[in-house]
Amino acid sequence: MSTDTNADADDESTSKCGASSSSESNTESSSSKCGGSSSTDDSSSSKCGGSSSSSSSSSKCGASSSDDDSNEQEVGATVDDFDAEPGQLIAVGLGPGHPEGMTERAKDALLEAEHIVGYTTYIELIPDEITEQADDIYDTPMCGEVSRTEESIDRALAGNDVAIVGSGDPNVYALAGLALEILESKGATASMVDFEVVPGVPAAQSCAARLGAPLVNDTVSVSLSDHLVPMPEIESRLHSVASENFTITIYNPWSRKRRENFEKACEILLTHREPDTPVGIVHGAGREDEQVMITELGELEDLGESEIIDMTTTIVVGTEDTYVWDDRMVTPRGYETKYDY
Repeated sequence: MSTDTNADADDESTSKCGASSSSESNTESSSSKCGGSSSTDDSSSSKCGGSSSSSSSSSKCGASSSDDDSNEQEVGATVDDFDAEPGQLIAVGLGPGHPEGMTERAKDALLEAEHIVGYTTYIELIPDEITEQADDIYDTPMCGEVSRTEESIDRALAGNDVAIVGSGDPNVYALAGLALEILESKGATASMVDFEVVPGVPAAQSCAARLGAPLVNDTVSVSLSDHLVPMPEIESRLHSVASENFTITIYNPWSRKRRENFEKACEILLTHREPDTPVGIVHGAGREDEQVMITELGELEDLGESEIIDMTTTIVVGTEDTYVWDDRMVTPRGYETKYDY
């Protein structure tokens, strides 16, 4: 699988877009792969469309960055900074994480893309036969959502056909909306880059398939990540949802910085649901380290310290009607009240 690396500052490389970047520590320059200028205090250059700076190496983002924990940036280049005829931008959902879980439409879109952009972990989920044919692969670590989304837009505005990828579906806690917001902020339009969303199987559905049939009635999803939504607001949502008889799908339940969020969520759920409420836990659905467990709500908090619950885990909390049969969660749809079977 090919990967994107910083250009060697000792050499001169050809631009894929036509804009330049510079390095103060070398007299030679290397070109940006996007469209806006970038600079760095060290020997590696940015491949993005907006400016970036770092004391050690250039940022792999589309706008300025710093060494703090935010990893978020202001939007850099605008549509006026690009002279090329725009290419296409497609947001592609990879599904649960294994090649068999990708739709044919997703595979075709990636095969047709010249550049593929995404979170490093998701890029690694793409089959080699797809990534090897791409002209360029650009990836960033966690919390680089804005930078890599802007990068994908800059590359499209510079004339490339670009796919930005994510696990699950691009419209479920993902970057389809952010891409449209950044396009608008740059003075561009979705039509200008022929923006398209290729859906994928969301985590809730892929995990439910491993648990039996827990989602066949009304279902609500909640993310415990307070990266964008303050925890008090998440708590309010949980109280509201848990007080109704919905199945609850919980995304992003646990991380080293989010232990209290998980504990608080368990506390809230227990104020509205019985301790013996069935709960399904799926870690790494469709991946090599997949783990599946069915337990009860009263036991959930104690599992927070176990390996099965982390940021790749999805938790399904049953309704008052959900039960476990033959090691599978079942949430009745209501057919039993209307039909004899």
